[in-house]
Amino acid sequence: VKKPETINYRTFKPERDGLFCAKIFGPIKDYECLCGKYKRLKHRGVICEKCGVEVTQTKVRRERMGHIDLAAPCAHIWFLKSLPSRLGLVLDMTLRDIERVLYFEAYVVVDPGMTPLKKFSIMSEDDYDAKRVEFGDEFIALMGAEGIKKLLEEMDLDIEIDRLRNDMTGSELKVKKNSKRLKVMEAFK
Repeated sequence: VKKPETINYRTFKPERDGLFCAKIFGPIKDYECLCGKYKRLKHRGVICEKCGVEVTQTKVRRERMGHIDLAAPCAHIWFLKSLPSRLGLVLDMTLRDIERVLYFEAYVVVDPGMTPLKKFSIMSEDDYDAKRVEFGDEFIALMGAEGIKKLLEEMDLDIEIDRLRNDMTGSELKVKKNSKRLKVMEAFK
């Protein structure tokens, strides 16, 4: 999706590369491309050379997803608020802590450097200012979706999955929590 337009006000057809683009999401009419070159069931699966629309059923429009490149990172509500929180399981953080970071109420340590700080630890703005005075530029702490994104980028799923499989011993509660984390991480793999 590259344009903010939705539909053409004269033709009532979706704008190309817009929010309702037929090329991205699928045809408006069953087994008919946007320009009308291919009609009927016999052309099923054909992609029109003129308009670029695949000739198929319209219900695919409900299943297909578009993608918009944003200038700044943001966290999707599906991964944050679904129970259990997918972000919380992958990062092994509480939903409350993730929300504090995402809503710019707290910092998360991304790179502790040579300081006694721990990665994934949460600190308020006052704590951050105090640590900045104490350690200078020795550590990196971020807030907002940028901090969460950085933590996710630095995470190695294969190593984390192996570690979780090895930690499946111990208390029943720990095994249950690790199995939930393992299931989500394997789905992202």
